[in-house]
Amino acid sequence: MFIDKAVIKIKAGDGGNGAVAFHREKYVASGGPDGGDGGKGGDIVFMVDDNLSTLADFKYKRKYKAPGGMDGQGGRRNGKKGEDLIIRVPRGTIIKEKESGTLMADMSDDDSFIAAKGGRGGWGNSHFATPTRQTPRFAKSGTPGEEWEVVLELKLLADVGLLGFPNVGKSSFISVVSQAKPIIADYHFTTITPVLGVVSMGEGNSFVIADIPGLIEGASEGVGLGHAFLRHVDRCRMLVHIVDVAGSEGRDPIEDFEKINLELERFNPELAERPQIVVANKIDLATDEQRERFRAYIEEQGYKYFEMCAPITEGTKEVIDAVAAMLSTLPPVRRYESEEIPLETLLSKQNTGFEITVEDDVYIVEAPWLIKIICRTDLDDYESLQYFQRVLISSGIIDALREKGIQEGDIVSVYDYEFEFVN
Repeated sequence: MFIDKAVIKIKAGDGGNGAVAFHREKYVASGGPDGGDGGKGGDIVFMVDDNLSTLADFKYKRKYKAPGGMDGQGGRRNGKKGEDLIIRVPRGTIIKEKESGTLMADMSDDDSFIAAKGGRGGWGNSHFATPTRQTPRFAKSGTPGEEWEVVLELKLLADVGLLGFPNVGKSSFISVVSQAKPIIADYHFTTITPVLGVVSMGEGNSFVIADIPGLIEGASEGVGLGHAFLRHVDRCRMLVHIVDVAGSEGRDPIEDFEKINLELERFNPELAERPQIVVANKIDLATDEQRERFRAYIEEQGYKYFEMCAPITEGTKEVIDAVAAMLSTLPPVRRYESEEIPLETLLSKQNTGFEITVEDDVYIVEAPWLIKIICRTDLDDYESLQYFQRVLISSGIIDALREKGIQEGDIVSVYDYEFEFVN
C-alpha cells in the first residue's frame, strides 16, 4: 500500500529529577549536600532509510514516545540519560508542525533531525549550596520533553515528472527507458502509485524519472487519483508531458494538454512555470493531419516537441537525449528550507498556568508551557531575552513573583535557567 502522508504525535522523554541527599560518612562532620542530577530525557530523532518507499509504517502506529531520564541519587550520582527514539522515514519526507504548518525539516539528505528535544535533568541539591545556604533541602525536577503533532509528507526525489491523462503511455515509456517495471494494461489507472525509474546516460550520468498516476480534469480539487500525487511533482526539475496524439479514446490532444496544465496551475502556480517538453505518443495510430495539427499548436506555445511510439521505442532515445540536455542546464532537485516555529505561535497555543514556590530564598517557577519557549530562546541574544521577559510579564509571572514578596537581587529559577530579579 502506497501511503505518502501521515499524522503522528511525538513526545520526547522527560528529564529525571534531581536528588536531595547529604553526605553521610563516619568521622566526617557536616558532609554537605551531595544529591546528583537527573538524566536528560531521550530525543525523538528522524533518520532517512533508503529501504523505505512509503509512510505505511505510520498508518497504525500514531504515537511515539522516547524514554525519560533516570532520577539522580545520593553520592553525587547522576541519573542515566534516556535513550533516543529513532524514527526512520523514506528519503524525500518533509516534516511539518501540524497546527502552525511550519516546515521543521526536509529529510532529503543523510543528516538526522532532532524533532523533539528530551527534557533536561533536574539539578540535585549539591548545586544550590552557597556560603549562606549550606544545607539546601531542595532539588529541581526534570523538565518535560518536547511534544508535537507533526505531519509527514513524502515528496519524491525525482529529476523528471511524467504527466498526462490515464492510458497515454507513461508507463510504457518509463518501462523502456529505465529498469522500472510498472503495470501496463489497456485500461485507466493501471498505475495507482508513483513509479520511479533511473535512466542511465553512461557512466556517472543518470537521472530519475517519476511516473505520476494519471491526472484528469478536476484533479487539483480531488477528482480521480491525481490529486493525491500532485505533491510528488513539486520537486521535479522539469516535466515531460505525454499526450495521446491519436485521440484514441475520443479526446482531443490539444484539450488534454490544456486541461493538465490548468490542473498544475491550480494546484501550484509554480508548477505551470516548470520547464516542460511535450511528447506526442501513439503516432502509429494517428493520421498525418492529427500529428501536424498538434505539432503546430505546441510549437506555437513555445514548447519543445517530440514524437514517439513508446512500446517499440521509436523516438524514445530522442526524448531522453533532450531531457538529459535540458537537465544539464537546470538547478538540482529542490530541497525545502526548514523554518523556525514562531515564539508567538508557541505561546498562543499553550495554557499559561504556572506555579511559584519559594525554597531557601529561591523563587522556583514551574510552567510546562514555558519549556518550548526556553528551548527556542537564545539566552545570549538580547532580542530573544527581551521576548522572554515580555512572556514572563504578559503571562502574569512577574506580578505573581512580586505578590510572593520577591526583592531586587533575589534568585528566580525557571527550570534550569536562573537569573536575578530586577525591578
